[in-house]
Amino acid sequence: MPRAVRRSEKPAQPAPLGAPSRNLAQEMAQSFLLNDQMNQLVLEHLDPRAWQAKLPGQKSRTIADIFAHVHNIRRKWLRLSAPHLQLPAALDRRRCMPKQVRAALAESAILCSEMLAEALAVPQGRVPTFLRDGWARPWRPGAAMFAYMITHEAHHRGQVCLLAHQLGFRLPGPAAYGMWVWEKFCKPCGFKLAVGSKAVGSKPKPRTRNE
Repeated sequence: MPRAVRRSEKPAQPAPLGAPSRNLAQEMAQSFLLNDQMNQLVLEHLDPRAWQAKLPGQKSRTIADIFAHVHNIRRKWLRLSAPHLQLPAALDRRRCMPKQVRAALAESAILCSEMLAEALAVPQGRVPTFLRDGWARPWRPGAAMFAYMITHEAHHRGQVCLLAHQLGFRLPGPAAYGMWVWEKFCKPCGFKLAVGSKAVGSKPKPRTRNE
């Protein structure tokens, strides 16, 4: 006979539509992989002529410099905060090429995602603190660590998009607008973002000049 349900017991209820994730730490770690999918998209569509180009009369970084910096800073985070993880090879900003950079970024993104997963785990894993640089004081792992890492990536990705535009090699629509279609990036990163079927694979609305 089936077991009688006590009055104090409540049947399990599915999570309401739009409810927060039951494993927020895991999704934050996976979101770093999604973040790198945007880097990969930009690199895929970037005009090769923009790679080492510089603006006339300026001593600014090249796009190659910027992407090499992003990867090498990830290495620093890993070296200082998660020394038990094997470091990926560093990139030489003067010699690296887009194909090499794409592979390096993919590797360091996976390792940073693993570092985040351990830092945000309960009970805590092998990342008790986050050190963003050798001169900085250690941070307690948490939302600020994740936000700092994502903000650093977004800042430099924005620099790349602006520099490509200034150099006359504006990113095509699939990259400029496609980076905002996060539903496409979720499946390779291991989680589902959309709560409804209509959002999956949807295309961004064309922007006007006034937007």
